[in-house]
Amino acid sequence: MDEQLPQYSLQPHYSGASGDPIPESKTPITTSQPQPPARRHFPRYNPRWTTGLIVASVIIGILLIAIVTPIELSINQIRYPNYSPLDYKLVDDYSGPTFFDQFTYFTDDDPTKGFVIYVNESTARSLNLTYASGTSAVLRVDAVTPNATAGRNSVRIESKKTYDTGLFVFDIIHTPFGCATWPALWLTDGYYWPENGEIDVLETTNQGSHGNEVTLHTTKGCKMDVKRKQTGQTIYTDCHSDGNAGCGVAGDEFTYGEAMNRRGGGVYALEIRKEGIRAWFFPRADIPADVIAGSPEPSAWGTALADFPGTDCDIAGHFRNQSIIANIDLCGELAAQKQYYETLYHCPATCTGFVERYPAKFGDAYWEFRSFKVYRA
Repeated sequence: MDEQLPQYSLQPHYSGASGDPIPESKTPITTSQPQPPARRHFPRYNPRWTTGLIVASVIIGILLIAIVTPIELSINQIRYPNYSPLDYKLVDDYSGPTFFDQFTYFTDDDPTKGFVIYVNESTARSLNLTYASGTSAVLRVDAVTPNATAGRNSVRIESKKTYDTGLFVFDIIHTPFGCATWPALWLTDGYYWPENGEIDVLETTNQGSHGNEVTLHTTKGCKMDVKRKQTGQTIYTDCHSDGNAGCGVAGDEFTYGEAMNRRGGGVYALEIRKEGIRAWFFPRADIPADVIAGSPEPSAWGTALADFPGTDCDIAGHFRNQSIIANIDLCGELAAQKQYYETLYHCPATCTGFVERYPAKFGDAYWEFRSFKVYRA
């Protein structure tokens, strides 16, 4: 997504795009012409003086706001949090044959209206949609069943543990891609969304060849039109999820999809702390030695892909009780949009028709993770 991407919306997880709000007119209607006031004699105390003082005070207040607001905005463009080094220690390791034991399987109807059936653990294992070994864990879409008239089987997992802060190191071997897919690796509190926030670490649609977008979703009061240090391209600066766009940062074409997979995948690292939220991406050949050694030190990693400073956002107040979630949705409110499905990625037929009739086209629609590691200071 290094080139200018179409502006799309994401939900809680996701949600569909919405139009601009229609302004509501509250202009009063005058039904008659006012009559000139009768001449009156005023006492020594003249209420008109008081009125004049009030008007003058209002004007002064407006002028002060006009002066102070640009100054405050200018200060926000200068201020930057102190991301001082923290002593991170490993607290949770999601890897090996027990990888999926640390997750629950989401089986409700898809909240984003996807043409998908999220199956339970036993079904996922019997259909070989989730499996893990000593070297990796795989989560995939059903690429066998013909005529999936009610939607195609897929998986959404959510970690049993939740987090407020920490350093999350996601080692990813393969990212899902292909027409009709809407994959994501993200953190949120599904019971209190958007009050407890959402962090989309990886998310894209269809072929995913325009790269990854890292996005935050919050309630009101979290903005990113401040000084930032990042290599990615800013999409929106207001993280408020009204309309569900959130505030995103796009990476280049090598941060997701086939281009990333051909390079052996890589590591996404996400840091959540009161000073801000940052995300880095390291291709397989460029993973820092401290990450490989299990002693990650973000202060040594250079500029982040995405930087969300707490300058004009109370990070601790907006992000709490986050579960790690991985899923592959199909169609839904985002991937099926004409501007993506047809115009951007030139996918055939209709999205739901494609999902229903062409199982073999989902051979690349799978996540393969080497490990998730969570560190706390």
